[in-house]
Amino acid sequence: MLYHLLYPLAGNVKLFNIFKYLTFRTIYAMITALLVCFVLGPWVIRMLEGLQARQVIRTDGPESHLQKQGTPTMGGVMILAAIIIPTLLWADLSNQYVWTVLFITVGYGLIGFVDDYKKVVEKNSKGLSARQKMFWQFLLAGAVGVFLFVKPEFNEQLYVPFFKNFHPDLWFWYIPFVTIVVVGASNAVNLTDGLDGLAIGPVAINAATYMLFSYIAGHATLSAYLQVPRVAGAGELAVVCGAMVGAGLGFLWYNSYPAEVFMGDVGSLSLGGTLGTIAVITKQEILLVIVGGIFVVEALSVIFQVGSYKYRGKRIFRMAPIHHHFELKGVAEPKIIVRFWIITIILALVAISTLKMR
Repeated sequence: MLYHLLYPLAGNVKLFNIFKYLTFRTIYAMITALLVCFVLGPWVIRMLEGLQARQVIRTDGPESHLQKQGTPTMGGVMILAAIIIPTLLWADLSNQYVWTVLFITVGYGLIGFVDDYKKVVEKNSKGLSARQKMFWQFLLAGAVGVFLFVKPEFNEQLYVPFFKNFHPDLWFWYIPFVTIVVVGASNAVNLTDGLDGLAIGPVAINAATYMLFSYIAGHATLSAYLQVPRVAGAGELAVVCGAMVGAGLGFLWYNSYPAEVFMGDVGSLSLGGTLGTIAVITKQEILLVIVGGIFVVEALSVIFQVGSYKYRGKRIFRMAPIHHHFELKGVAEPKIIVRFWIITIILALVAISTLKMR
């Protein structure tokens, strides 16, 4: 909005020429997101308390979690506001990729909101059924896959890190591929959201990493020099990523241990889906497995645990997702959280290093 209102005035007022620069708008999207969280945070927490939107803690989990009983949840609405408002203010709203990402952010946020509302406000322990949630997730992600598939300037090739000349064309199978990436990322983040600040920290780190990849993908000279796929217009997603980083840090202000508020499904589903969509558009889907390694491990720990118990009658971990396994082994919650952040930073650096290994 500010880009469209003020940049056209640059011919008369040179100061407004700064709105042309993507880096400037990305930085201020990040700052705006932080301010939105700081302004809305206390009000959102009071509103959730008024709605009695309080977290219900499982009695079969770690005993230390019982003290979290009654903490407000659904704080993801604050995150959504802190992503959407700065994006609308600072991004080029004529860019179709920006609207594609916001489509998933809002759509997955609504899925999570309905599920959370039924569970914590209406006290319906079932919420949305797993089948209902997956149906809507697959439908929205599939719509993105179809949009990209029919977009003339967008190719369906899969770019694999470390292999400069290996770009298999997925053709029609690109649509289910996109769907799986977006849905998988969404649910992986959702499974990771089990400790104070555990999910939002890696999300912010992932967003910062894709902020760089978005900028490079949209820059003709840099993408050619670094031999990464050029996606015209993808650079504008750096603004969205900047807003995600700011929203993540702002939410962490209230979600750090001991948490004043939890994000709920409204936050985790939308954040994961947004990361997956950005990864698809920037043609860096495989790198999401690396930089989002914590999310992958958390999801796999649940899959392996369920599979092992079903077919062998034995558990692999004391409890899944794996962060609960470490808790039950006696590792303090803050230590698990910070260590997972450190691992994510290392993985992000590895992902960035692939820019010079192609």
